[in-house]
Amino acid sequence: MEDITELLDRWHAGDAAAFETLVERVYAELRRIADGVLRGERAEHTLQPTALVHEAYLRLTGLRELKLQNRRHFYGAAAKAMRRILVDHARHRRALKRGGADVRHVPIDEARDAVEAGLDLGFDIERLDQALGALATVAPDKARVVELRYFAGLSVEETASLLEVAPATVKRHWAFARAWLYRELADSP
Repeated sequence: MEDITELLDRWHAGDAAAFETLVERVYAELRRIADGVLRGERAEHTLQPTALVHEAYLRLTGLRELKLQNRRHFYGAAAKAMRRILVDHARHRRALKRGGADVRHVPIDEARDAVEAGLDLGFDIERLDQALGALATVAPDKARVVELRYFAGLSVEETASLLEVAPATVKRHWAFARAWLYRELADSP
């Protein structure tokens, strides 16, 4: 089985079939991630997991000039793409509802626990995105852990492997980020 890094190298060298093979290899994983992330959104969510993965695919195909270097970089780009798609979708939905008065604000740790348990919270993805952007300015490594754990659905061990750090470091960063985001989300309107 070809390595993700090798497929990325072939794609950057101009082999369009390499990207297709790459997507076939990771599609099931991206779909699992999309299922988990969308469970954290409202039950009446109009964005389906397949649509989220396909939109992420379209955004990733435009990244040839970015040169995704390895598995870590690919999953990071996929997490960012899914985050942007969800935020864009939430903004569009909110614009349609003129303020989205039915949005319930939920702390990040409660949202993550609920997603893992398969519960519907209907939390505000835009506020999470803003808070995560603020966290990235003061602690980019911790914001990256949130992106990979929450938006890419990776476990502590998978996140540690991709970031090339110890699982204990990921756990510390995750705990810090949850506390920081909780405070940020609780303090904002």
